[in-house]
Amino acid sequence: TALVVRFLTKRFIGDYEANTGALYSRKFTIDGEQISLQVQDTPFVSLEDDTDSICCQEQINRSIYWADGFVFVYSITDYESYRVIRPLHQHIRRIHPNANIPLLLVANKGDLLRARQVSSKEGVQLAAELGGSYHELSARENCEGVSEAFQQLCQDVGRVIGSCNGEKRRGLHLVRPKSPNMQDLKRRLKQALTSKGKSATAL
Repeated sequence: TALVVRFLTKRFIGDYEANTGALYSRKFTIDGEQISLQVQDTPFVSLEDDTDSICCQEQINRSIYWADGFVFVYSITDYESYRVIRPLHQHIRRIHPNANIPLLLVANKGDLLRARQVSSKEGVQLAAELGGSYHELSARENCEGVSEAFQQLCQDVGRVIGSCNGEKRRGLHLVRPKSPNMQDLKRRLKQALTSKGKSATAL
């Protein structure tokens, strides 16, 4: 959630409401062309106990069906979050066995190097295995890095869509959901800021 909020609003707030899988819509310009982007902030995915299988909510499966690109995020301070990436990618490939869908692997919390549990080498190797691009960054400290990563993915998605002329969607029966505007995200940011202000006043 922190990464998505940083990209959409350029703001960073440490405390958020629980992620309910919100869908956000935003227009912005890439390479001189205005595009309309929908970002699905999916709920957390975890591994089942002592296995390499994932616990995946149906909402995530619906998102996988209509998505044109994927952002896989793990924390460099949490090896378990890194471990879930490969099974999640395999789950996506089972849904889209033949599709060329761009993906971005993001190693977050790059500002917490002393607590690192996942090396940069492991991140680079995993991105190469999955066939995606790799970015190690800090959503807290690096707004530009977050934007560059998302823009690269958007460019990759644009190239794929331009080359396949929509054939990737053939045979899929789930329609793309309607995206709300940014009002809900602004409400969440305002609520978080208000909570921070109250805490500071109490101190």
